[in-house]
Amino acid sequence: MNKMKELTLGYSPCPNDTFIFYALVHAKIGTGGLRFRERLEDVETLNLLARRAALDITKISFHAFGYLRDTYCLLRSGAALGKGCGPLIVSKKYTHLQDLKDRKIASPGRLTTAFLLLQLLDPSLKDRVIEMPFHRIVDAVRKDEVDAGLIIHESRFTYQEAGLRLVLDLGEWWERTTGLPVPLGGIIAKRELGDLLIKKIESGIRKSLDYAFAHKAEPKAYIKEHSQEVEDRVIEQHIGLYVNDYSLDIGDDGLRAVEGLFRMSEEKGIIEKSSMPLCV
Repeated sequence: MNKMKELTLGYSPCPNDTFIFYALVHAKIGTGGLRFRERLEDVETLNLLARRAALDITKISFHAFGYLRDTYCLLRSGAALGKGCGPLIVSKKYTHLQDLKDRKIASPGRLTTAFLLLQLLDPSLKDRVIEMPFHRIVDAVRKDEVDAGLIIHESRFTYQEAGLRLVLDLGEWWERTTGLPVPLGGIIAKRELGDLLIKKIESGIRKSLDYAFAHKAEPKAYIKEHSQEVEDRVIEQHIGLYVNDYSLDIGDDGLRAVEGLFRMSEEKGIIEKSSMPLCV
């Protein structure tokens, strides 16, 4: 009898990730002799774990992946890209970017793609950033602990209920500048696993996502167990926005978006160049 090969798998507790990985980690699909030991963490924690090469496979901010291309490769399935889904800068008091020059801005982490986009837009703003978990940012802005917040995930659907206003949509800026979808995060695997195993993992994620689309009600309890937001409306909006055709296969447009993000970041000296191909 063949022994199951166990791999460590990191992803966030956000609805898009729990939707995608539900079938894979609950043995709802065939995995070809692979077993996955999941670890659910905030995306910035996953970024830091990946920098230590602590996980075989993990969700990653594309910003963090920029530093890890020699160690990890990008999987074609499971990514979060799209249009109209980028990070937002919000505030209670201010409505223009220039008003934030000397103000405190909360960020979900210095390795997030949100923070990278902020640097690409206006490098001077990065020195005013205060890091905190993404789910605390809206409340911190509401309570005047900071002057503005860089929000991601479910917060884009709920910030107005907290009395906050949009200062700038970073995704809209990226799309207008490049004509490409905004690349937020992807799934990466250690290159040392080898091409055949990486392709098998990639196929498993695609099957897991196909299963979730075919049985949309089934993962709901698992999604709600981990989500910061429990309202069905918010969860459905979140999945509808962040899980799309790019999640099934990143495609040529998606790869161009990631390459464009890295090229712009390399030109500004934020990340170093790598000769490694994105995917196997």
